[in-house]
Amino acid sequence: DPSIQVPYRRLYIDIANANLSPELQRSIPINDGLLKMARVGQYDKNTVRVVFDIESIEDYKIFALEDPFRIVIDVTGESAPGGGRAEGADQSSPEIQKPPLSSTPSLSQQLGLKVKRIVIDPGHGGKDPGAIGKKGLKEKDVTLKLATMLEKELKGKLDADIVLTRRTDIFIPLEERTAIANSRDADLFVSLHINASPRRAASGVETYTLNISNDEEVMRIAARENSTSRRSVSDLQFILNDLIKTAKTNDSVRLAEVVQLKLVTNLRSRYKDVRGNGVKGAPFYVLVGTKMPAILVEASFISNPMEEERLMDEQYLQSIVEGISKGLVEYVDGPGSI
Repeated sequence: DPSIQVPYRRLYIDIANANLSPELQRSIPINDGLLKMARVGQYDKNTVRVVFDIESIEDYKIFALEDPFRIVIDVTGESAPGGGRAEGADQSSPEIQKPPLSSTPSLSQQLGLKVKRIVIDPGHGGKDPGAIGKKGLKEKDVTLKLATMLEKELKGKLDADIVLTRRTDIFIPLEERTAIANSRDADLFVSLHINASPRRAASGVETYTLNISNDEEVMRIAARENSTSRRSVSDLQFILNDLIKTAKTNDSVRLAEVVQLKLVTNLRSRYKDVRGNGVKGAPFYVLVGTKMPAILVEASFISNPMEEERLMDEQYLQSIVEGISKGLVEYVDGPGSI
């Protein structure tokens, strides 16, 4: 693992068992108000050091992504609105990316802006099974299946790149799921989950945006979904700051409303008793820090005996996928596009 240190006004990463290519560009100017420059050098015979000269940053996160392997550094600060992103530092070449621009729905429609990339996030995975039904069905397995089905469904309907945060049964921390979407310059982020409740009769589908809630049931759901987060009390101010930002609120609410409507409508065409529980706001960590419209879909209750049975049925899963897909298509292409 790379070691991270912040001496004075530079941030550097040491990558063990690495060697620089002679063709590698040794310095890349950034000058975005947060970072001045990225530099790379052979620190010793087995270590490559990547150095970022700091202009003004308040915090940073670091994590590794695969396919292809790369190390991502997410820096935030006040000098450059929205912060900056430095990505790269694999064993061959550092790469610098800047954050995507955001705009309100009406402005993006007026300008004819296109949705080029959608990130689908199958909740849980690996050591985190998520909620488990009485018959042993695991949330992590259902969400992964829904994500792969949704990817296939969308590829035939939208001219957009579809990215999954995971394609196998692996554990990905909540914070890194958001960072994957940001680092891939996603235009939309959809996190897929299956609900659970101590009340066995609880049922239905609901869609969430990032917000604060006083509803006890919503707070319970958020606590369950956030239970694997690595965040601590010291992160509270960052989280609250993100909650009160309004730049992408309208985008996310509109996305949630159309997805929820199409999801419920599509399910009820085959399953008349499906409950639509509406659009709600909750402080889900997986939505914190997103730089694009972001929603979390709770597609049925695995704790409900009937809905657990349905979640094991391919036709029911396809109905969920078709509903979400119809909502995304209408959001991207407008009413009447389906």
